[in-house]
Amino acid sequence: MNAFNPVDMARGSLGDAVQDVVEFRGETTIVVDPARIVDVCLFFRDTEGLEYNFLEDVAAVDYYPQEPRFAVCYQLYSMIYNRTLRLKVYLPGDNPRLPSITPVWNAANFQEREAYDMMGIVFEGHPNLRRILMPEDWEGHPQRKDYPLGYEPVQFSFNYEDINRLKPYAKE
Repeated sequence: MNAFNPVDMARGSLGDAVQDVVEFRGETTIVVDPARIVDVCLFFRDTEGLEYNFLEDVAAVDYYPQEPRFAVCYQLYSMIYNRTLRLKVYLPGDNPRLPSITPVWNAANFQEREAYDMMGIVFEGHPNLRRILMPEDWEGHPQRKDYPLGYEPVQFSFNYEDINRLKPYAKE
């Protein structure tokens, strides 16, 4: 076991919390059990030789119509060793929930709120989980692939009069 290889160290210390490892174009993604995400983040932050002490990003992905439908990706960075690592968890489409990592990195606060607002992923234990981009009374989550799109017909020379009639011009 290489002493400073994050994959070997994670497999040795975290066991079944590590579900898969994907290497692609020099980037490493460790797929993690969603219930253990806080333990995994603490391990990568606090383990000597790893010290991923900076949370760069939290991003949510919708794989609709596949199941599991959602994924949450955590991009970590070690300022000491100048290395990056991605952690990824998969969540079901019917009730996407996972523990908040704000106790580990406070920077996750607004990033988790954005994933909640745009995708509907609930972060349990989050200190202030509410909408951040959309109004509080907004229904739905606009970045989901099954969210209805707004539609406005495009005006061309052949349909100019039809479209012009529907435009909301100011009335005198």
